[in-house]
Parts: sequence; C-alpha cells; structure tokens
Amino acid sequence: MPVQQAKVKSVLSGDTVILSSLANPKNERTLSLAFVSAPRLRREGDEPFAIEARDFIRRALVGRVIQFRVLYTLPTGVKRDYGTITLQDGQQLPELGIAEGYLKLRDDAGRRDESEEVQQLVEKLQVLEARAKADSKGVWGEQAQPIQTSYELSNPQDFVQKYKGQPLDATVEKVLSGDRLIVRLQESPTKHLQTMLLVAGIRAPNTKRVNISDGTELPAEPLGDEAQEFTETRLLQRSVKVIVLGVSPQNQLVGQVKHPNGDIAVFELKAGLARCVDHHSTMLGSNMQELRQAEQSAKTSKLGLFKGITTPSKGGAKEQEVVVSRIQSADTLFLRYPNGQERRVNLSSVRQPKPTDPKQAPWGVEAKEFMRRKLIGKHVKVAIDGKRPATEGYDEREMATVSFNNENVALSLVENGWASVLRHRMDDTDRSPIYDDLLIAEQAAQTEGKGMWSSKGPETKQFVDYSENLEKAKRLLSLLSRQKRVPAVVDFVKAGSRFTLLIPRENAKLTFVLSGINAPRTARNASESSEPFGKEAADLAVKRLQQRDVEIDVEDNDKVGGFIGKLYIRGENFAKILLEEGYASVRQYSAEKSGNASELLAAERSAKDARKGLWENYDPSQEVSNEDTTEEVDTTQTNGHSNGDVVAAPPSKDYRDVVVTHIGDDARLRIQQVGHSTTGALLTLMSAFQSLHVQSSSSLPGPPKAGDLVSARFSEDRSWYRARIRRNDRENKTAEVSYVDYGNSESLPWSELRPIPQPERFGAQALKPQAVEAALSFVQFSTNSAEYMADARDWLSRRCINDRQLVARVDNVDSRDGLLWISLFDPNSTVQGEKGSINAEVLEEGLGMVSRKLQRWERAQSQQLSALKGCEEEAKKERRGIWEYGDLTED
Repeated sequence: MPVQQAKVKSVLSGDTVILSSLANPKNERTLSLAFVSAPRLRREGDEPFAIEARDFIRRALVGRVIQFRVLYTLPTGVKRDYGTITLQDGQQLPELGIAEGYLKLRDDAGRRDESEEVQQLVEKLQVLEARAKADSKGVWGEQAQPIQTSYELSNPQDFVQKYKGQPLDATVEKVLSGDRLIVRLQESPTKHLQTMLLVAGIRAPNTKRVNISDGTELPAEPLGDEAQEFTETRLLQRSVKVIVLGVSPQNQLVGQVKHPNGDIAVFELKAGLARCVDHHSTMLGSNMQELRQAEQSAKTSKLGLFKGITTPSKGGAKEQEVVVSRIQSADTLFLRYPNGQERRVNLSSVRQPKPTDPKQAPWGVEAKEFMRRKLIGKHVKVAIDGKRPATEGYDEREMATVSFNNENVALSLVENGWASVLRHRMDDTDRSPIYDDLLIAEQAAQTEGKGMWSSKGPETKQFVDYSENLEKAKRLLSLLSRQKRVPAVVDFVKAGSRFTLLIPRENAKLTFVLSGINAPRTARNASESSEPFGKEAADLAVKRLQQRDVEIDVEDNDKVGGFIGKLYIRGENFAKILLEEGYASVRQYSAEKSGNASELLAAERSAKDARKGLWENYDPSQEVSNEDTTEEVDTTQTNGHSNGDVVAAPPSKDYRDVVVTHIGDDARLRIQQVGHSTTGALLTLMSAFQSLHVQSSSSLPGPPKAGDLVSARFSEDRSWYRARIRRNDRENKTAEVSYVDYGNSESLPWSELRPIPQPERFGAQALKPQAVEAALSFVQFSTNSAEYMADARDWLSRRCINDRQLVARVDNVDSRDGLLWISLFDPNSTVQGEKGSINAEVLEEGLGMVSRKLQRWERAQSQQLSALKGCEEEAKKERRGIWEYGDLTED
C-alpha cells in the first residue's frame, strides 16, 4: 500500500472525493474513505447532516495537495478504491470526520483485512466515534432542522427582485463552461437553491455539448475547454459570494461570482479566455469598467482569444478643439476644424430616434433641436473613436466622442431620452469609451420615461410655409412688420443674402432676403456657376448663420412671397458684415428706405478701402459717385443758336421695385410697382375678382363704349381681368381692349366682356390701374427697320419679364401723359453705376442707340450720357445689331 500524492478536485459526499493527478490533471480517480460512511445526498431529499458532512470534508480538502493510500478495492459496479488521506498539516481522514461526528464507522469495518495495521486503525476509529457520541457531535447530536434544497427556480424575476445586489453565500457545484456555473445558493442556513448562473459581463467559448434538437454532438469552440478548466480549477466546490444582478432572456440568473481573491470574470478576461458582453452593462453599472480594462489588457498582450488579432490603435485619436457648424441630426454633426476643413462625424455608439420606427420617428425633430440649442456654433472637443466602412446606402462614417464643457454630448443626449444606444458586435472597435455609462443612462431614461421613451407623444409643431405664395406672405407681413427683433432660426442658407427662416412662436417658415444690399448670386446646382464671390458670400453666411438663433425686422414682401428686412446675429446686422467683407454692395435706394444707409455705406467704404472681395480691383478714380454735383452742360443746338433752355437740376433719387409685364410694339414697357399697396393689393383684388366671376355670369347691358372699364376674359388663360375699351367694332361685335393692370391688349368678342362687378370694390377708384407706361431713358430704338425693332422687343422680353423683379430709377415723368422715363437695373448684377443698367445692356447689344434728340433733363445728365455713349461705341466697334453694316448715323 504505497503512499501517493494527488490534488483534491471535488468532494462528492462526506466520504468520497475526486482526485486529479499532479502530472496530468485530466487523469482523475475516485477515492472513498475506508471503513466509514457519510449521510447520503439525494435529489429527492438529503439525509440529515449530509450537506454538513460534505461541506466539512470539502472545506478541508478541495484544491489541496494530499497524500493517500488505497487500503482495499471493491469491484462491484464501478470500481472504487477505499483508503486514507493525510493532509499537509498531518491530519488524517477518516479520523478527522469520525471525531467531528460527520462519519460513522461501518459495521463490517476491518473484517476483510485482519492485518495488524488495519486493526489498529479500526480500533482508533472506534475510540474517536465513541468520544463523538459522548459529546453529541454531528450525527450523534439532537436532530437538527433539515436543510431544504430546491433544484428548480419557478420565478427568476421574483428571486432577483428579492435578492438583487445582495451577496449570497454559495458553493460552485459544477463548471459547465467559462461563463456558466451550477451553484448552490444559501438563501438561509436551512434553505438552499441549486441552479444555473451566468457570470455577469463576459462570454466564454462554449465547451463540447449536445444539440438538444437533434442529439448531435457539437464540438468545443476554440479555447472553450481551456476556459472551463481555468474556471474549474479556481471555483469548483469553492465557497464564493454570488451577487445576483438580473435574468437573461432565457430566464437564467445573471450575477457576479466573488472568489476570496476577486471577481472570476476579471481573471478570465485578463487571461484572454472570455470577452466582455454589452447586454450585462446595465446590470453591472460602474463595475463594467473594470472588466473592460481587463479585456483591454488581454488584447494588448495578445493573450488567448486575442492572440494574433491586430487591434486598431487609438493612439492617433488625439482630442481636438473644433466648432460645430451644423446639426444634421441628433447623432450626426458637421465640425469645422482649425484649418477650415469641415467634416461630418457620427456620435459613437448612439442613434437618433429611428426614422423608420413609428414610435420614435416623431421625436427626431425635438432631438435635433436639443442638439442645435446645445451645440451650434460652440467650441467642442472631438476624438475619433474609429471608422465605420461604407455599406450599401451609407458612406464611410467617422465615429467620434464629442464633449462640451467637459460633458460627453452623447451621454447628455441619451440621459434626456433623445437617443438610443447601439448594440455593438463583440469585435466592433468604434464603440464609445463610455459605452457602459451610455447603456446605464439609456436604462434610466427608459425607466423615467424621458424624451422618446415617454408614454405620451411629442408636441407636434408643423411649420407653415408663408413664402409659398404672395397672398400667404401678406397675411404674415401684417403681423411681423409691427414687431421688432423677432426671434428666428436660420434653417437653410440659400445664398449670401437669402435664407430660409423658422419663427417658432408663429409656427412660420419663410424665405428672407436682406434689405439694403446686393450680394452676388450663388450656383444652385453643379450645372450652374456662381457669380464672382457668390460662393464666398454664401460660405460666410453658412459659417455665421446656419442653424443659429437670430433676430429679424421685417419691412416688406417681394413679388414671390419672400420677406425683406434686416437680420441680426448677436445684435449685429448681417448685411453690414457682408459689406465689411466685400461680399456685397449697397443697394442705395433700398438702404435709404430701410433707414440704415449710412451704416451700410460706411461698411462698404471700409471694404473698398481694404480692397476686399468685390472691391479687390477697386479704383477710386473710376468711381462715378452718385453724390457728385452734376456739371453744367452745353445747351446749344447743332445750328449754333441757344434755345434758351435752363440747365435742369439733378434728378432726385426715385428708386422703385418693379416688374415688367409687357413690351409694346414700340419697345416701350408696361411696369407694375412692387409693394404692399400695389402688387400686393392687386393680388388680393384679383383673387376675389376671379371668384366673383365664377359665381356670376352677367353680360354687358349693351354695346361697350370706348373708354369703358370692363371685365374681359383673356384668351390665353381664360381668366377674367380688368380692361379698358380702346376701339369698338359694332359690325363684328368685337372690341379691342387693353388690360389696365398688365398693359397688353387684344381684340375680343362682346360675349367675352362683362361689366365690372361691384365698382366700389373692383373699379379704378378702389385700385388704380397698375400697368404704368415707361420708356428707357437716353435710348432710341430703330423705327426704320421692323427686324431690328423685333429683335429689341424679343431681347427685352427675355431680359425683363419672366417674373423678374427689377429696380427702376425714375429719371423723369412726362407731365403731359404721365410716361415714366426710367433707368432699369437688375439687383443681381455685379456691374456698378450706369454700365450696370439694362439701358446700357441694350446699347452694348446694338439693339438701340443713344437718343439723337435729347430732352432737357437728359442733356443735363452728362455722366450718365458719357457712360452710355461708351456702351454705344463698343457696339459700333463690334458691329452688333443695328451697327452690323456700319455707323448708320453717318451721312
């Protein structure tokens, strides 16, 4: 009977242990203590003191190296060895168990072996048993209250609710895998529960197992056996503390297992035998961070599961200070870096309310507004956590951590219920460094019903587009024009001086145009090109205004429903900012009308002096100042005799916003003046005028008379308009009519005419005819060639009509018939002075000439004449239009 060494792996009962070889731990053998028996452990009910007896032996032996001798073997059933065990401190079993009353001497002890050594051992055991009886130890004492062991957990949720967070004494009965244990939980000294427990925060590789559905054996995952062995050697039948945290989707308990040396999950992760799992983060709270660090340690050292895996280094992801230039959505920001570059980033590990989810989608607007109020225009710090590769429908995305005032923006978003947390794959490298905090914050927001987790829906706010048409714009104008510094939000920058604004308190959306300035036009698509400095002006507007809170003063509407006025950012007029940067020029008549001409002119002068933007090639000596006194001109005629004319005074600066509605056969214009009481009133009148004619079908009481104001149905659109009878053909029952609000004319049968309904409401006294006859100052068209006249009319139609708003400077009003002599300007033109007028364009194209018989007021405008004659000379030189065959004015 040689003495052997082994390690005690486990204790089956008070008298039987499992030993493993020191040289090869996988070699195991069962050893029962000789000559004794212990109370039996049975699923249907344990014998008294069975658990106490086993625990006594378990605490004494498990995990320790012992010496043992086999005294005899019984071949019945499973071959089992019987012998004695000696601990390192010299104590022996079964003597120790007999002395404590947890083992009984068998009746047949020593009968099979009558050797002297055996007989001495039996006698010793008899003495120890007699002493234990006398002292009423263990099984010889009074009947203790039995321990009730349950092997089924009927309601895991109730159990968790009762014991959550409390450390329970437990024994690990079996290790199924690195993260799955069978544990005996001690609810009380007499009430135990044996059940499966998932180790919180980790997932270890599976061991070999059987598929329940078809009975096939599934092989172990890589390192699955190693993870089980690692855990088994440290926990099997050890006394531990279990902190129950929650329940898995399969109704299994999830908890921490605390060995005296620490959390087993940490040790597994450090050895690279498990990975962190995100879905336990909310259960572990701040303890999850320790697990993340342990996992990172294994990754860095390339241990276990991470051997040979290259982990992207985040060493280059330095924190940078940037400015938030735009909020695309709650989780997507545009950032402007110090070098001026703008980049889009997504907040790591969070997602805005899902647009495809009917419950979450309505919260998207409020979530975006939360971010806009918090971050737009602010200096923040950003660190790139990783990149998400391009997929179908998505470009490559940078995932980033953004902080503002040392506060993680994504965490703030989740805490307020404006975002959910993404569930990452285990190998995702672009997760947030505070991912576990995000999960905890999400759970708290859900519990408290914050934001999109609220049981109530969001307050829906629908913005009404008041710039959709002029009629709607007029309704809002009457309200806004009475207010000062109306709060608004710049929703979109269309160009340097044109924006889409939101006015939350009015639920209004509108197009807003800066008054007092002209900004260069910006390309609307790739096929167009911007005017010089148009892009720079728009970029400045985006940089300073995009999604910012601003204030506006509304002055008027344009002809298409836009709103004209001043816009203030942080109290500063943005038109002034554009002018100071050289990205706009003063529109003097509009600036004077707005009352801030001096401020805008000073800003423009500053840009000119600094040669900024539009003024980079500015030459003061070439500037034609509108403030200069008009020089006296020669008033003599070509025959050398004075005509006695007095030099006319400089014309007053009478600028008007107009639209050209018709070009006559003589190339004279019909214009409407844009304004609330003119085109705005006409629009209102015509809407009611059309409705009244639909309801009524009265006809003329008799033949119309020349000069009568009637209703006439226009042949092209079949709508009714105010018209005046010019001629009447009684034989054919037709009349030539002129549409008094638009200037065009045509011949109509009497059946297409009606009397003006309600003259007090729709007659000329209610609203005077809006079409005013006008002629281009200083310009004479060819009356000798119908072809040249037709060319001029066609060009003017293309250039001036098509709903284009222009600016007319009224140079003179004919006192005889009220004809307006005008210089016409396109507000979007970048050419300054007289050469920027449409009058000058007509001359440059060779469509007309400078008038050969100038009127007195024309002769007095020497500077304008000089500029226009220069345009005429250019057309002559290039043989354009009427000059194609040479100078037709030469004799």
